[in-house]
Amino acid sequence: MKFWDSSALVPLLLEETTTTQLRSILVSDPDLSIWWGSRVECVSAISRLERMQELELGQAIEILSQGRVLFDSAVEVPPSHILRDLACRLLRVHALSAADALQLAAALVLCEQEPEGLELVSLDERLREAAGREGFPVLP
Repeated sequence: MKFWDSSALVPLLLEETTTTQLRSILVSDPDLSIWWGSRVECVSAISRLERMQELELGQAIEILSQGRVLFDSAVEVPPSHILRDLACRLLRVHALSAADALQLAAALVLCEQEPEGLELVSLDERLREAAGREGFPVLP
């Protein structure tokens, strides 16, 4: 199982330059884990593209439907006091947004704060750097 952040999930749903590489990572290990807010972040990204008229309504509906299937099959790390407190610590030691700190905290909760055994899939440079500093193997 790998932990996927939103920046890596969106290209699984939309054709982007990294889509082929990320789909190959997913095929090699289809058991993915996510933060509970990742679904919201992905819907936000797709909805923004629709509002900007880069996606038509029908395309957005189809992509959201595919996303639902993907997210429903994932292990989802729910909100908790531990997750919140870890995210607050991460914000103090890494240059992260609140959402990225919550994603990284969710990965830490999932692996019981032993990150060496859980690969983290992300395209976000700040999150990748912080995850590496926390001890996660980072893909791609």
